[in-house]
Amino acid sequence: MAKKINQNPSPSVAQKLQTNVAPTPIANPWYYGFTAQALIIGILAILFYGNTYKNEIAFDDNIVIVKNEYVLEGFVGIHDILTQDGYDSYYRQFNSANQLSGGRYRPLSLVTFAVEQQFFGAIPKEKVDSVLQQQMTNQLQGAYEKKMLREMHTRHIFNVLWFALSVIILLYFLRYIVFRDNLPMAFIATLLFTIHPIHTEVVANVKSRDEIMSLLFICLTFIFAFKYKERKKKWLLGTALACYFLAFLSKEYAITLLVLLPLAFYLFNGYTVRKSLLSAIPYGLVAVLYLLIRVQIVQPAVDNASANILNNPYAFAIGYEKIATEISTCLRYLELLFYPHPLSSDYSYNQIPYNDFSSPVVWLSIAIHLGMVFGFIYFFRKRNVLCFAIAFYLLNLLLVCNILFDIGATMGERLIYHASLGFVMAVAYLLWLGSERIKPAYARKIALVAFMAIVTVECGFITIARNADWKNNFTLSTSDLKSSPNSVLLNTNVAIALMNGSDSEKDPGKKNKDLRRSVALFSKAISIYGSYDKAYINRALAYFRLGMLDSVLPDLGIAVRLNPSYPQLPDIYYNLGIAFSINKQYDKADTSWAITLRLNPNYMNAQNALNNLRTARQNEK
Repeated sequence: MAKKINQNPSPSVAQKLQTNVAPTPIANPWYYGFTAQALIIGILAILFYGNTYKNEIAFDDNIVIVKNEYVLEGFVGIHDILTQDGYDSYYRQFNSANQLSGGRYRPLSLVTFAVEQQFFGAIPKEKVDSVLQQQMTNQLQGAYEKKMLREMHTRHIFNVLWFALSVIILLYFLRYIVFRDNLPMAFIATLLFTIHPIHTEVVANVKSRDEIMSLLFICLTFIFAFKYKERKKKWLLGTALACYFLAFLSKEYAITLLVLLPLAFYLFNGYTVRKSLLSAIPYGLVAVLYLLIRVQIVQPAVDNASANILNNPYAFAIGYEKIATEISTCLRYLELLFYPHPLSSDYSYNQIPYNDFSSPVVWLSIAIHLGMVFGFIYFFRKRNVLCFAIAFYLLNLLLVCNILFDIGATMGERLIYHASLGFVMAVAYLLWLGSERIKPAYARKIALVAFMAIVTVECGFITIARNADWKNNFTLSTSDLKSSPNSVLLNTNVAIALMNGSDSEKDPGKKNKDLRRSVALFSKAISIYGSYDKAYINRALAYFRLGMLDSVLPDLGIAVRLNPSYPQLPDIYYNLGIAFSINKQYDKADTSWAITLRLNPNYMNAQNALNNLRTARQNEK
């Protein structure tokens, strides 16, 4: 008997890629519902990051929160937060101006920090300067230190809650717009995003709340924009535009919506290209408004900023090294998304050496990213969801890879936060598509659930352990120095932590050992970057604590030449003069106090000490 021909052959993988996967059955089980999925996602977010409440101050928390006068002022400081560069307070404390190309205007997260501070106990405006001066000269001590750490524990809890809220909104966005025809895909993509260890920096470091809020308001912009198209209620349009403006005030990634929003209208609402573009015009007006405000507030970087390797990681690049390194760095991001190990808080000079076009890695990166571009074009014609995923990834990557804009850093895990959403959308789509090849249906479900459970558990172990590294600068820097041994910043941070910790060390042997190790790490940082003023100043302080006074002056001399306006230098020279005087090294005491007055002519203690010294020596004659 001839074999019966199948009149309804199953579609091929290629055919499935041309359209979105077929809708799921109407009678969905309870766990397909938004409430159940949102509960799972929210619980996982809190479980994965709940241990961050123990964390203290790390990375840029000092600059953005602890030593930011506008944040410390609470409600009173909000006006300055909204009308100044994000680092204005930090620059003023160091007698400097904008050091970063393009400046930083991301006030919304700073406003939340100020609101929190109001309830913790705002510092009156007239007392802020004295508090900041105490922090700079004596670090954090006693009751004030305990209060600040309690506040940071609470801020970490708020950060986790912001993240949990954002991934729940992300789930709604993916269900309502991107994967409306296949709700399991939306859940898988959100789950992958929530559990991905590369996001530890964003959640475990309070400063990075700007990343969380940015993506949150981007998702809300999409949601309300589509609801407006569905219901034609003007308040929905107003809400969408307000969310878009808040997304800009969180971080500049919102600019990508000028492409992504009309693309979403085209792909998911079936609009023509023309109608999609016209629908995005109101959002373009919001972008123009934000840019006009930003231009008025953010000042150009100072002339010598581009020469500082910590603000311009490609300052020493020759020829095509800059562009080649930027291209190869894009591949590093992709590697971390597939395999997030090892993770590091810092990839600055010289952890990522310069590359050139003789490197196969550069060409591999070019091939992969060109493949994505061609994939975007192909799936655009098919109105396929992979088009949106690729666009979301590439556009957000383009903002942080330095190719279009100098961002002041080689790379950073927090910087791939937005682009990673495009990555998990694509992975969820392809994972679901691949699972459909498993027959029968119940075996497919078991295999998919088992796979996601294994991935979740593995990511949980990595994330929870990594959160502990973010406890404070010492734990973070010492952990990351193992994976980033050539980072000038990490070497300096570990050295400073050892030096400061030695002040409270009661064991003389351990104290001496820690100080000598700090000197060695400062020396390594200087060998990597010979013009790093902070390393010279702090190595001088370490020598001072070791009693090696003759080694202090040469380092301070270099620091004065590199950065004569460094605010701590007058105090350091004054205290050094006292130490020389006690040791009866009067010539060096005289020199130290004279330099103090040269740096700060109004330093009366130094003037009096110098007068008394010279009078006493004159009387001896």
